Amino acid sequence: MSTPAPPRASLLLLAYLAFVSLGLPDGLIGVGWPSIRADFDVPTEAVGLVLTAGTVGYLTSSLVAGFTLARLGVGRLLAGSTLLASLALTGYATSPALAVMAACALVLGLGSGAIDSGLNAYAAGAFGPRHMNWMHAFFGLGVAIGPLIMTGALAVGLSWRWGYGLVAAAQLALAAAFALAVRAWRDRSVAGAGGPGSPGPGPQEAAADRGLVTPVRVRETLRLPAVWLGSLAFTVYVAIEAAAGLWAFLLLTEGRGMTAGVAGVCVSGYWGSLFVGRVVQGIGSERLGAAKVLRGSLLGMAAGAALIALPAPAWVAVAGLLVLGFAAAPVFPLLMLTTAERVGAAHADRTVGVQIAAAGLGGALVPTGIGVLVGNTSVQALGPALTVLAVVLLALHAATSRGGAEPPARPSRWR
Repeated sequence: MSTPAPPRASLLLLAYLAFVSLGLPDGLIGVGWPSIRADFDVPTEAVGLVLTAGTVGYLTSSLVAGFTLARLGVGRLLAGSTLLASLALTGYATSPALAVMAACALVLGLGSGAIDSGLNAYAAGAFGPRHMNWMHAFFGLGVAIGPLIMTGALAVGLSWRWGYGLVAAAQLALAAAFALAVRAWRDRSVAGAGGPGSPGPGPQEAAADRGLVTPVRVRETLRLPAVWLGSLAFTVYVAIEAAAGLWAFLLLTEGRGMTAGVAGVCVSGYWGSLFVGRVVQGIGSERLGAAKVLRGSLLGMAAGAALIALPAPAWVAVAGLLVLGFAAAPVFPLLMLTTAERVGAAHADRTVGVQIAAAGLGGALVPTGIGVLVGNTSVQALGPALTVLAVVLLALHAATSRGGAEPPARPSRWR
């Protein structure tokens, strides 16, 4: 298989901007939700309706994106999906009721899932491992910018709707850029294996490149306890990451007495620490090995969650958020990297799919459950809930790591 030529700078820039745009809406809702809740006169836990609708759309789109990609090509798929996301965010900004916002969340999930899947399919062969990792790191940058946009809008007296409107306009501009670059995307293969326009290797050929793997039946994969324990670990990890970002603003303002403007910046700092951690610890994992970095990161997540749980001044909770974000940064890619170690190479590809689905569910269901807990008790319950989840994640990692040998450290996809 030939090595792909270096990617064009313009396509790299578009790919990075696309992943920034994927993260922006996730960063908006945590700061905007108290205002949205008051505007629609709904309880705190009603955010679960929006999160669940978005997850359903995302998972559906991710599953069918491969078939759509073959028909449309990556350029048209990205342009159309980004336009769809822009329309959905415009719907957020003009929603008269929560039910309409939830319907728009479903549409946003459809657009975001296609962008994510389409770019991953292209970048896997065309960009190489370094740019692939950095592309995913920019997702964290987008989520860090989101709270700043919403905080800025609220700080100058504008409605939360302006935050979504600004991001919708940015998505529209990006859709136009993708449309103008359709031919440039088409000039490279989706999988990067052959010349321009070649379909690239299929799953079996890719597996052959990694080493011959004897095919196994699906039910044999699903019988493995490590498949379900590992998938549960993804559920818990994404639940911690999403719940901290979603409810931290409420904790800092209503629970620790911080002003809305400062709290918004602190939530942005949490997501920013995730971005920085992915860049820094991605380099460290190549030198120290995935297993050591992963163990240290999981312990760091528990420490950060414990700081958030302490009945202490607001700055202690902010420190906990920064520690949690930095420590959590490499966990998703390193858990994905060690999939074959846990389940065996023959089961790895199928297990990855199960893990991604479990991560999506964890990002929607568990933060919603924490919202119900907060709504029925106190926002102070966030810290203890995150601490319990962090300890559970440590236990799950220990259970799935027994008896495995660490694979060679190599780049994986970021999230």
